[in-house]
Amino acid sequence: MSNLSSVIKSIQDVMRQDSGVDGDAQRISQLTWLLFLKVFDALEEELELTRDHYQSPIPESMRWRNWAQDAEGMTGDVLLSFVNNELFATLKSLSGDSRRNPRGYVVRGVFEDAYNYMKSGHLLRQVINKLNTINFNRQAERHQFNDLYEKILKDLQSAGNAGEFYTPRAVTQFMVDMVNPRLGEKVLDPATGTGGFLVCAIEHLRQQVHNTEQEAVLQNSIIGVEKKQLPHMLCVTNLMLHGIEVPSLIQHGNTLARPLREVTQADRVDVVLTNPPFGGVEEPGIEQGFPADVRTKETADLFLVLIKHILKTHGRAALVLPDGTLFGEGVKTRIKEQLLSECNLHTIVRLPNGVFAPYTGIKTNLLFFTKGTPTQDVWYYEHPYPAGVKTYNKTKPIRIEEFDAEKAWWGNEADGFAARVENERAWKVSIAQIKAANYNLDQKNPHAVDAVSHDPAQLLADYNRLQAEAQALRDELRNILSKSLSGPY
Repeated sequence: MSNLSSVIKSIQDVMRQDSGVDGDAQRISQLTWLLFLKVFDALEEELELTRDHYQSPIPESMRWRNWAQDAEGMTGDVLLSFVNNELFATLKSLSGDSRRNPRGYVVRGVFEDAYNYMKSGHLLRQVINKLNTINFNRQAERHQFNDLYEKILKDLQSAGNAGEFYTPRAVTQFMVDMVNPRLGEKVLDPATGTGGFLVCAIEHLRQQVHNTEQEAVLQNSIIGVEKKQLPHMLCVTNLMLHGIEVPSLIQHGNTLARPLREVTQADRVDVVLTNPPFGGVEEPGIEQGFPADVRTKETADLFLVLIKHILKTHGRAALVLPDGTLFGEGVKTRIKEQLLSECNLHTIVRLPNGVFAPYTGIKTNLLFFTKGTPTQDVWYYEHPYPAGVKTYNKTKPIRIEEFDAEKAWWGNEADGFAARVENERAWKVSIAQIKAANYNLDQKNPHAVDAVSHDPAQLLADYNRLQAEAQALRDELRNILSKSLSGPY
C-alpha cells in the first residue's frame, strides 16, 4: 500500500457518513480501537512464528483475522450485532492480571471504556476493509505508520482542553536526550497521554540493546499512567507499534489519586519524563492524598509534588511547566522551596511563544532536576526562534536541530556542569538570589536588552508608572487647551 495518509483520510470520510459518529474525537476513538485489534493481530502473527505453543488471550472467533479479515465477510446488521453484543462484551470481560495474563490484561484495559459509535454495519465494513490494506507486518509500512500516527494525534481537534495537548516531537526528543535514560532504569510518564515521551525513551534505550536479554530488560522498563480512555488506547497502540510486546505497565487511571504515603520504595523510578496537564483542577478529595502544606487542586502543582516524591535518590526528571508555576506564589512557593531543597534544579530551558500552537499560547519551560542534593545554582537557557521565524505553527513546528546549541552548551552533570558559560542566551542564578525573590523562578535574562518581567510586583509598578505618565500627559494637554481657549481672539 503506497499512501497510508490517503487510507486514513478515506476512513475518516466514511465515518463522517455515519450518523453515530459525532466529531473528530469520536472518529479518532473509533479508528483507534479498530487499529488496536488490527495491530494486535499482526503482532500475534509474529509471535506464532517465533514462540512455540503461543496462545492468544482473545477467543478464536473474536480475533481480527476471523471476523474482520475477509472483505466479503460479515456486514450490515449482522456485523453491527456481532461487534456490539459479542466482541465488546467479550473483550471487556477478559480474565487475568498484569502477571498471569498480561496480554489479556492489556486488551481488557483498552476496551473497558471503549465504544462502537458507528450505527451502520455497511459503513463499518467499508472502514474495516480499508484498514485491511495496511500490512503491519511490513517494517517499512509500520515505520511509515508511526509518522502518520503522530499526525493523527496532532489533528485531534479536542486536544488542548484543561491543559492537555500534543507535545512536539522535537521537545520530547530533546528532553530524553538530555536526561539520557540508561538500560536497566525505570522510566515513568505519570501523565502519559498518547505516549510521546515513552516512545522517545524506547528509541533511546533500544540503541543500547544488543541481545535478547537486554531487550527483555527494555520491555519491562517503560511505565505510564493515563487518566482518560482515548489517550490511553492511543498510547498502548503506539507502544505496540514501537516494539513493546505487552504494554501492561501502561495503566488506565489517575496517578494523583494514589496517596503519596502509599508510594513504596519498589514504586520509585529512575527517570520521569512528562508534560503534565496544567491549567486544570483536580476533582475534590484528590489533594487529601498529599501533605497538608502543599495541598492544592491545581493539577500541574500536584504533579510536581508527585514527581519529586516518586523519584529514587539520584533519579532524574524533565518536565514541561508553564510560566505561572515559575512566578506563582502561595502553595506554589512552598512546592518550589521543597523542590530546591530536595533536588538539584540545575537547568530551566525557556521556550518561546508558539511551541505548542495551536493548542495553547501559554509560554512554557523545560525543567531538569536530579533528586538527592539541594540546588546551589539554576542555569537558564533562553531558546530562540530560528533565523527568519517569528513564531511556530502547525505547518512550521519547532525542529530538533534547533536544540543543537543547547546540546553543545549543556556539559556534564557529574562535574557540576563546569563547562557551562554564560552567553546572550544562558545565565546562572544562585539559590541565594532565588530565596531573596521568594522562590520566584521567573528570572530575567540579564543579557537581553528588552527582557520582559512576569513578576507581579514589577508588572504592577510598571502599570502604575505608565498610569502616572498618562495622567501627566493629560494634565499637560489640559493646560495647553486652557491657555489656548483663554487667550486673546
